[in-house]
Amino acid sequence: MKFELQAVCPDTGARAGLLHTDHGVIETPIFMPVGTAGSVKAVMQDQLLNDIKAEIILGNTYHLYLRPGTDIIEAAGGLHKFNGWDKPILTDSGGYQVFSLSGNRKLKEEGAMFQSHIDGSRHLFSPERVMDIQRSIGADIIMAFDECTPYPCDYEYARKSMEMTHRWLDRCVQRMGETEPKYGYNQSLFPIVQGSTYRDLRKISAEYIASKGADGNAIGGLSVGEPEQDMYEMAELVCGILPKDKPRYLMGVGTPWNIIENIGLGVDMFDCVMPTRNGRNGMLFTSQGVVNIKNKKWEKDFSPIDAGIENRFSNFYTRAYLRHLFQAKEILALQLASLQNLSFYLHLVKEARQHILAGTFASWKRTALDIVKTRL
Repeated sequence: MKFELQAVCPDTGARAGLLHTDHGVIETPIFMPVGTAGSVKAVMQDQLLNDIKAEIILGNTYHLYLRPGTDIIEAAGGLHKFNGWDKPILTDSGGYQVFSLSGNRKLKEEGAMFQSHIDGSRHLFSPERVMDIQRSIGADIIMAFDECTPYPCDYEYARKSMEMTHRWLDRCVQRMGETEPKYGYNQSLFPIVQGSTYRDLRKISAEYIASKGADGNAIGGLSVGEPEQDMYEMAELVCGILPKDKPRYLMGVGTPWNIIENIGLGVDMFDCVMPTRNGRNGMLFTSQGVVNIKNKKWEKDFSPIDAGIENRFSNFYTRAYLRHLFQAKEILALQLASLQNLSFYLHLVKEARQHILAGTFASWKRTALDIVKTRL
């Protein structure tokens, strides 16, 4: 994997680059749709490719391990072959499930013991096992196993958790060095910076992660309930320490305004379930602002869902029709809302990239933030 830095905004930390992988080149900054169980909810692969214009998607190690299982994925020839997506794939490590499934897991130095939400069976996720699972899934980018600490989190817990994450990282690095990719293409390990919202811990963690010389680096443990300003402060601090010649991935972030702000701080890669999850509940992110499509005000609005983006579905169907689909509880409503939101997110990062390359990102950022925060 190679990262090619093309431009840096002279007034902010925003960067435009090219991330070269064996499954294709990713233009950064980039948003990555989340396909938890090997599928981006309500969206087909050709729609991801041709309408949303996704360049990389995510898979979830914990969920794919439980169902369908690595034996099925290996028999298919890896997740790319199994789900028909021939562009890059990133898999998380299960570290977020350490946070989100805290009631169904026990942490110890060896790893995390999970109780399956499907059948109650127990499974140990050690750093070594997580590397093996992600090798089997066949991701282009493999995330190190970490603990995503909750917010709020007291200092001593955050410190001990960060130190364990670092020890787990060393085991991940060793395991990756002992094993080979299963499907004939390269796989890259991204370590994860932790440290909650404590500046000294974030600095220690960022320096430790930077010292590993990985192909790319991630920032975890943010967008877990902390104030937005704390998120920005931690991201800015960490981006100032992580290598400039490697991509920086801010995990699980976020709203369109979160993404714009963090691009300005030097982040290159983002993912979040928000566009699909919120879309399925009737919240649309559009080039004019945020729309609650279930509101009666859209009942007779026969304008396109969003004429400001190139998605053919958003230009063909009207807001009145989409509102009707939600009122009638039609499955098409969930699909169209997901297509709209993902298309807008990819449109947004592409627009940011174009302004970074043109040297106009700072002025665009001010205008764009006002628009994306508008409630229509």
